[in-house]
Amino acid sequence: MTTARNATRVTLAGRHAHLWWIRPDTIGDPAELARCRALLTDDEREKTDRFRVARDRQTCLITRVLVRTTLSRYCDVPPARWRFRTNDHGRPEIGTPSSTIHFNLSHTNGLIVCLVSRGREVGVDVENLERVNRWLDLSERFFAPRETAALRRVAAAERATRFLEYWTLKESYVKARGLGLTIPLTGFSFDLPAGASDDIRIRFTPAIDDDAARWQFTLERFGRDHLVATAVERDGPEPVRITLHEAVEPVGSRRDQSGRPGSPPI
Repeated sequence: MTTARNATRVTLAGRHAHLWWIRPDTIGDPAELARCRALLTDDEREKTDRFRVARDRQTCLITRVLVRTTLSRYCDVPPARWRFRTNDHGRPEIGTPSSTIHFNLSHTNGLIVCLVSRGREVGVDVENLERVNRWLDLSERFFAPRETAALRRVAAAERATRFLEYWTLKESYVKARGLGLTIPLTGFSFDLPAGASDDIRIRFTPAIDDDAARWQFTLERFGRDHLVATAVERDGPEPVRITLHEAVEPVGSRRDQSGRPGSPPI
């Protein structure tokens, strides 16, 4: 992860979004962790220290540093200078200095992701596939009827993964809107054509005032253990290209995956 002031600058064009990712357990050098911690505000350090489990503290630390170092790749602002606020529904946003960059964060055991764009809303959600069986009983409560019906039609061996696909997509959309759970999860649904992860469609009930053509979604596996969903606001028929960047050690380095939109690391 880049913590230096001379982080490699990255260009972010209008019809592009970048998905930065890191596995927090790859940051083990005490000196590197100390440099990461020095980038936080006193309040952020205090919140990080509240986690009693060391792994959770490190995930919180790296998550906060990832967004700071990522934003500094696009703007001439040192990572430590960024200040953040939350909107009325709890979504983190840039406070100062002002910027046209939009970002969204998500983390789970073993993976942290940060999706960024310029001038368009974005949302991202990541889940560990090992946790999926703990979520299955939620479908009746939080899925739209058409999603629950589609889930029942999936082969039993694939049902757990399909549930998590729906769940991460719903989370990514809610996060992109920035309205929290004022958006009912049963008020929208997704169509998931088999084998077409780049042709995901959203449908709205009258309870939600939105246009399906406004959004683009991707759904991809990161290795064997993680599933990542993205929601990106679009401004026309042309797709938004999503490029992946891995934030890696040593300080100042990165690894890019620049394949098709949404192409995951293997």
